Amino acid sequence: MSHDPLLTRLTSAFAEVRGVAAVALGGSRARGSGHAASDYDIGLYFKAALPLDTERLLAAAKEIADDPAVTAVTKIGEWGPWIIGGAWLSVGGQKVDLLYRNADAVEAVMESCRAGIITMDYQPGHPHGFCSAIWMGEIAYCQPLHDPQDLIHRLKSIALPYPQPLRDALIRSFQWEILFGIENAELAVARNEQTHIAGCVYRSLACVAQIVFALNERYLINEKGALLEAARLPLTIPHLHEQAEEIWRLIGNGALTPACDILREIDWQLKALMQSRS
Repeated sequence: MSHDPLLTRLTSAFAEVRGVAAVALGGSRARGSGHAASDYDIGLYFKAALPLDTERLLAAAKEIADDPAVTAVTKIGEWGPWIIGGAWLSVGGQKVDLLYRNADAVEAVMESCRAGIITMDYQPGHPHGFCSAIWMGEIAYCQPLHDPQDLIHRLKSIALPYPQPLRDALIRSFQWEILFGIENAELAVARNEQTHIAGCVYRSLACVAQIVFALNERYLINEKGALLEAARLPLTIPHLHEQAEEIWRLIGNGALTPACDILREIDWQLKALMQSRS
């Protein structure tokens, strides 16, 4: 990872906050796919025995934020059990997202994922839902910035190499829902319920992305751009992205049945791909 003065500044600001056991860079910048305007996703890991001191964190954030007067951080748990909490900052004109992670909870979930046990929960900001395997992917792809206890390094040994039981669990959990979503969309065509149809189609396509990622033993950590990335993976469906775009074009034009027909074709292609890998 090349030297980035802003990362140095962020690490220096947050590493000494009471309760911070590790600081990690996540998101597209950690994966090497970011660009100049990409957010800086900063994970702040803490242990249950020594929770994050959010008052001191707020003070540290205000010291570096572009506008201290509007700077705020959440309490632990304020954003739910999966995102937990954090802050949205502007530092040096760059958008910085702080994300809290309880390292003990992360480790327990990762061990379950490695054993092939996953969950899918409602979570604002994740329209398909928050799959527990996201925490595996966050650890696998993150870049530790401050890790004096080798916490991130140890967690990476759970996530890498990609575990076969997790691959099987993701395929088992999401493969059936593709056709289920298609059939529900088709039932709604007669009633012209476009919102419901679009929701069913979206879920089916999100499940397609989950399966393609699993087949490639790659972690899917966010729905944003997932289908386009799935289309570029070594094991994938030909013209997946183009087919998805055509589905949405048809739905936008009210051609609901042809849209569902293309999605059925994608489901068939995915089953053929899975059969070829069995």
